[in-house]
Amino acid sequence: MAEETVPAPKSKARKVIITCAVTGSVHTPSMTPYLPITPDEIARESIAAAEAGASVIHLHARDPETGRPTPDPAVFMQFLPRIKQNSDAVINITTGGSLGMSIEDRLAAPLLAQPELCSLNMGSMNFGIFQAGAKIKEWKFDWEKPYIEKTRDTIVSNTFGQIESFIERLGKGCGTRFECECYDVGHLYTLAHYLDRKLLEPPVFVQTIFGVMGGIGAHPEDLMHMRRTADRLFGTDYQWSILAAGRHQMNLITIGATMGGNVRVGLEDSIYLGAGTLAKSNAEQVAKIRRIINELSLEVATPQEARKMLKLKGGDRVAF
Repeated sequence: MAEETVPAPKSKARKVIITCAVTGSVHTPSMTPYLPITPDEIARESIAAAEAGASVIHLHARDPETGRPTPDPAVFMQFLPRIKQNSDAVINITTGGSLGMSIEDRLAAPLLAQPELCSLNMGSMNFGIFQAGAKIKEWKFDWEKPYIEKTRDTIVSNTFGQIESFIERLGKGCGTRFECECYDVGHLYTLAHYLDRKLLEPPVFVQTIFGVMGGIGAHPEDLMHMRRTADRLFGTDYQWSILAAGRHQMNLITIGATMGGNVRVGLEDSIYLGAGTLAKSNAEQVAKIRRIINELSLEVATPQEARKMLKLKGGDRVAF
C-alpha cells in the first residue's frame, strides 16, 4: 500500500501595504491630462485606487478651477467624506502641503478632519522640481511655470520646532499617527531622535523617498543604505515603505518589496505607467504594483490589516 503523503503546511505570505498618493502638489495640469484636480475627480480616483488594492490613500487638495494646490479645508471636505463612504481605505492627509504654504495652512485640513494618518516630513530641504517643466511648450495656467521655477530658490521648511508642533497638535491632540517621510539619511536620525524622546511611539511608518532633487538618489545602493540605517536605528519598531520619483517608481519599489518593504504609487510620485507611457489613472499604477507583489508570492494588505500593522485608531474615530 502506497504511503500517504501529507502536504506541508503553507507558510503565511508577508503582507504589503500599498499606499496611493492620488494628486500631490508636484505635478501640474500641463504635464498630464490625467491628473485629478476637482473634488469629484479626486474622490473617484481615490475610490478606484482603493478598489484596485490600495489600503492607504494619501491626499492633497487642488483649486477646482486652476489645479493649483490649496490648503483650504472646505475643498478637502468635498472629497474626504465621499472616499470614506465608498471605501474602507485608510485616509492619509498631507501636512507637507505645497511650496509657500504656512504651517497653519498645512495644519488646517488635518486638524479639522483628524484622520488616522498624516504625512510628516522629517526635515527641511531643497526640493527641486524645476526640471519637470523642461519639455512643456505651452502651459494651461499662468501659475504653473512660476510655481515650478521657484523651486530653484525655495526651501521646504520642516524645522525641529515645526515637526514637534505637528506631533503635539495632530498626534497627541487628534490621535493621528504619521507617515514619516525621510528624503535622506539625516531624516532617519531625526526620526530616531523623536522616538528616543518618546514623542513618537512605535511602530513608526517610515516612508523612504528616492529620486527627488535635493534628497537621496534612486540607485539600488541608496535604497539598501537607507534600509540598513533604518534597521540599525529602529530594529523591529517600524514599518518600512518605499517611494521613488518619476521613472524610478516601479523599479525601486519592486526591489524594496523583495527586501521586506511596503510600497507607494500614485500620480503624485510619477505620472507614468511605464517608459514613455502616461498613466491614465492612479488605479492603473496600483493594479500594476499589485500584480508584481502577487508574482513575488507576497500578499497585499487589506485596509484593516494595514490599520493593525500601523496601530491606527480606526476609521470610526475621524472627524469627517
